[in-house]
Amino acid sequence: MMRFIVPLVLFVVLGGFLYVGLHLDPRVVPSPFINNPAPDFKLSQLQDFQATFSPKDNLGKVWMLNVWASWCVACRQEHPLLVQMSKRGDLAIYGLNYKDRPDDAKQWLTQFGNPYVFSLADFDGHVGIDYGVYGVPETFVIDKQGVIRHKVIGPVTPTILSECLTPLTQLLGKDESTESPEMKKVMKKCA
Repeated sequence: MMRFIVPLVLFVVLGGFLYVGLHLDPRVVPSPFINNPAPDFKLSQLQDFQATFSPKDNLGKVWMLNVWASWCVACRQEHPLLVQMSKRGDLAIYGLNYKDRPDDAKQWLTQFGNPYVFSLADFDGHVGIDYGVYGVPETFVIDKQGVIRHKVIGPVTPTILSECLTPLTQLLGKDESTESPEMKKVMKKCA
């Protein structure tokens, strides 16, 4: 009798894990960086290799770091929305050009528009690795204290922008506590 019950129990347990796994959103990946300081780096700007940038340069500002590449198909999907955002001036967007060739990246920005304050050249991908990037595009919202408050895996969509990024960055700009009811409501929508 036990030789039938044990396989049946194992089958039910594995079936339960499969059922739960199939209903998870693959875009929601827990990140150890959320609510922790953004990893520091110093990179050259794509358009001017003499000029450099470090996240410390943006202390006191809420900003977004968008990881992109000219070879990234999904980046083309979100790019028009980022261009719209930059034209409205809602939020400073910095680009992290990931494992790309400089000429290809510059040509891409010329062709499709440049939504970034400037893009940083992460040609070897080391900064991306420090941020836990495993694909592009990925987008990080960083608060005035240099803490990562949210990460978007995949393209930013109009829904993500209107329900999560815009309200989140507005509250962060007002120095809203992460424990406030408003912030918790927004973070629930971002999850």
